[in-house]
Amino acid sequence: MRQMEFKMERPGLVAEGDTVTVTEGVLPSSYFYTINPAVAMSGNIPFRERLTVRSGKVLSVVENARGFYVTVEFDE
Repeated sequence: MRQMEFKMERPGLVAEGDTVTVTEGVLPSSYFYTINPAVAMSGNIPFRERLTVRSGKVLSVVENARGFYVTVEFDE
């Protein structure tokens, strides 16, 4: 199991327990992932840490001073 954190701008777009799919984006030196349909975005992920699956389960949605953060668990 692997966990990844995503930044979400508004509350209520996903909830704990939801199954989500992600889309992979490519940058010159890393990857990034977006929860479909453009709900939240990950930080930049190095090539060696690329996801091998495209769906996961939302573990938590946390609000702090910088916004909402979604933790997703992937089965890899």
